[in-house]
Amino acid sequence: MQTIEKINLAEKFGLINDYWNPRIAGELNGQQVKIAKFKGEFEWHHHEHEDEFFLVISGQFEMHLRDKMVVLNPGECIVIPRGVEHKPVAPVEAEVLMFEPASTVNTGNLENSERTRTNLEKL
Repeated sequence: MQTIEKINLAEKFGLINDYWNPRIAGELNGQQVKIAKFKGEFEWHHHEHEDEFFLVISGQFEMHLRDKMVVLNPGECIVIPRGVEHKPVAPVEAEVLMFEPASTVNTGNLENSERTRTNLEKL
């Protein structure tokens, strides 16, 4: 029988000491609940087959799209449809929860970026 336990996001974020390096906080139905700290600029990229969901827990970040920029504050979220180019930018540290298929690679079409993470740590 599986052990069912609550996930304390504050505790999980407290274990993260770097930026742009997602960790797995939970899994369900082939999807992963990922958390990461954002600060600075990420790279322009897109995901060919996956939509992405971003929820700001604390801090703030900007989602740059080719035609606009959306500022996200705590409690706000955005869904980026597959195929849409985007670039997250965090002028200040942001704690972000992402929900996406387990197959999603953080850099999408940029497979050999120095920020590409394929074997994510489970917290």
